[in-house]
Amino acid sequence: NAPFVVFDDANLEQAVDAAMAAKLRNAGQTCVAADRFLVHSSVQKDFVSLFAERVESLKVGDGMMEGTAVGPLISSQAVENVYQKVQEAVNEGAHCVLGGSKMPELGPNFLEPTILTDVDTDSSIWKTENFGPVAAIRSFDTEEEAIEIANDSRAGLASYFCTQDLSRTFRFSQKLECGMIGVNDGIISTCIAPFGGIKESGLGREGSPIGLAEYLETKYTFLNC
Repeated sequence: NAPFVVFDDANLEQAVDAAMAAKLRNAGQTCVAADRFLVHSSVQKDFVSLFAERVESLKVGDGMMEGTAVGPLISSQAVENVYQKVQEAVNEGAHCVLGGSKMPELGPNFLEPTILTDVDTDSSIWKTENFGPVAAIRSFDTEEEAIEIANDSRAGLASYFCTQDLSRTFRFSQKLECGMIGVNDGIISTCIAPFGGIKESGLGREGSPIGLAEYLETKYTFLNC
């Protein structure tokens, strides 16, 4: 249930590129997928407009067909679960900017890539991992507000944020409660970096020399000569 934060100084084209990768890779069905989008109020309108334009251009369909960018969800039940969360969010006051419907003409496992704004933090689409092509967006005004909302989760695997301020990069990274962070990018997994999280996202790491420690036993010897 990763947060994706867009600050007021972010390069919005770069932020949208990162959002596309973090949210829609494998139709949002990854453990590090961005679900909770926090966008500074001063740039929210522009970000949402650019994001919606890019998402709307994606072709949904059979992943084996040329040109397809978004494929099916793993099951019809998965579609129903995500769809119900979208409907609940809208009933609670969220605005559906794009998508929000099933795509029965393609099959039972397809859901339109969806963008919601003004999503309540108590909504199920916000508080739980949706594992689908749905971006839930709300605005913030201060860095303190952003970190409070971003960390308000039982999960702590990945986080993303976009800024051009290097001081903020280190300051905000230190405060985020998660195991992995992407700054101005939506693809962070690599075999040379440690993969893992905190809170209910588990203990330990895979990958990198740190991941090898999981396969080793530590031995202590005290010698009195």
